[in-house]
Amino acid sequence: MNVVDARGCAVSGATPAALAAFERALAAFQSWRTGSEADLGVALQEAPDFVMARVLKAYLGVCSRDPRRVRSALPELVRARALRANDRERLHLAVIEAAIAGDYERAKRGLGELLAQQPRDVIALQVGHAFDYLTGDSERLLARVAGVLPAWSRELPGYHAVLAMHAFGLEESGAFGQAEQVAGEALALNPIDARAHHVMAHVFEMTERPDAGVRWLNERMAGWAGADSTVDVHCWWHIALFHLARGDHGSALAAYDVRVRGKRSLEVADLIDASALLWRIQLRDVEVGQRWRELADAWSGHIDDRFCSFNDVHAMLAFAGARDWRLARRLEHALTLSQTRATRHGETTRSLGLPACRALIAFGHRRDALAVSLLEALPPLDFRLGGSHAQRDVLALTRRRALERMRRPARRSLVFPSLRPTWTGPLRDAMAAGWAPL
Repeated sequence: MNVVDARGCAVSGATPAALAAFERALAAFQSWRTGSEADLGVALQEAPDFVMARVLKAYLGVCSRDPRRVRSALPELVRARALRANDRERLHLAVIEAAIAGDYERAKRGLGELLAQQPRDVIALQVGHAFDYLTGDSERLLARVAGVLPAWSRELPGYHAVLAMHAFGLEESGAFGQAEQVAGEALALNPIDARAHHVMAHVFEMTERPDAGVRWLNERMAGWAGADSTVDVHCWWHIALFHLARGDHGSALAAYDVRVRGKRSLEVADLIDASALLWRIQLRDVEVGQRWRELADAWSGHIDDRFCSFNDVHAMLAFAGARDWRLARRLEHALTLSQTRATRHGETTRSLGLPACRALIAFGHRRDALAVSLLEALPPLDFRLGGSHAQRDVLALTRRRALERMRRPARRSLVFPSLRPTWTGPLRDAMAAGWAPL
């Protein structure tokens, strides 16, 4: 029997009940909501030979910045390879194999082939979008989605997610007005598309509208916050950046304590947000107390990952912030070895990761001239670190602060003792319930 999904893509090994569970899992994946794993479990219990259910389960791992999660996709790949699959599904399996091997360029080419054959293959589109982001491929981030838009319409399930991906590509390309309009269209179709809310946070950040950003995210918190959102911590990171832009250091630290590090998450994405936020706060001469110690300890297990230069830079932020030069030296040594390897990580380490990390070490030792020299020597392709413009800005902010310290006599950092403890009382309760101070 020829079975197709809701977008007309042929699938192998599915039953009607399994396909319904798969579509629920895909809807959660598209909207950056939790629940995909549970629904895929239902689909595979109903139809163990359902190839695309296993493909999607593997992609949940390989789209991560954590190499352990990426490797967790291997057993699913092995199981899927033993099943009868069509040509499209076999190409998906080849993409997963390339991603597990760290060859994201080969994976992205395979995803491009899939979309050329079937522009409504929304899994190929979403994974390609994720890989473009992870590798800092801003041009393809926009072009990949724009290229398939003519094959889509609002009547197709998941169109809101396609619009949200397009909006993010527009935002990263500097078309902020268009990005805001398209993200609004996505939210009109699906108000709980957390990805579209995330795009709006970036638009407010890049257009320097912090007051509007805090107000907008506060008013629409049900669409992006909570345990069922995969971007909850990151959107709180954006709110904290808005507070910093307004000079409200206390609210930024409150967001760090309660929302960003309140659960002491060990997810790499959450550790990245924590490092990036705490570093930006400290650049403003705000005393952050022992917060760096906890964060450096959380990062210490990733020193030997040798997986992603974006991760390495954020780990070094924590080690330099904590002034833990033992961990900093360990990471520098690991990167010195990694740069000699003919791998994706070896290449980005040579050109970007290692010099950036050495600049952060120099900055931590107040060797500001050296820090500035190393940061200014980074190639113009620093976007290849991956991440967004808002995230990569941490290096430019560090360079600016080093220049300021070189031009001014040394002075003691400002200390705000009332900001140091864990937040208690009404502010803690309100933040934990999901409220950002206006």
